Amino acid sequence: MNNPQMRHFTRVPFDCEARLISGIQSWPSHLIDISLKGALISLPTNWQGRRGDQFILEIFLGGTTVNIRMEVRVSHVEEDRIGFSCDYVDIESASHLRRLMELNLGNEDLLEREIHEMIKLK
Repeated sequence: MNNPQMRHFTRVPFDCEARLISGIQSWPSHLIDISLKGALISLPTNWQGRRGDQFILEIFLGGTTVNIRMEVRVSHVEEDRIGFSCDYVDIESASHLRRLMELNLGNEDLLEREIHEMIKLK
């Protein structure tokens, strides 16, 4: 899904620490970009996974105690990156994600349209 015209949600470049979790295993990583329905991270060392696998993705917003926690599914794996679609995000994380998107998009109307689109997809 590398075609930007196929995307329903705007991705915002954002560089911060992230952690991928599956059961008792976890892998440190870096967030590359994020949207209301997904994220792209750098491929963690020793990560074993494939398209369709489910994980928890924690995103640590640097310089704050705020983090975003999402239940995600692998949508694509590239040479040095993993793309995820978001299956679930709790209310607190959704609020932080909305604020992050609002600050980085700079277009509240676009954000509102994407939120309504996300609700329609449920």
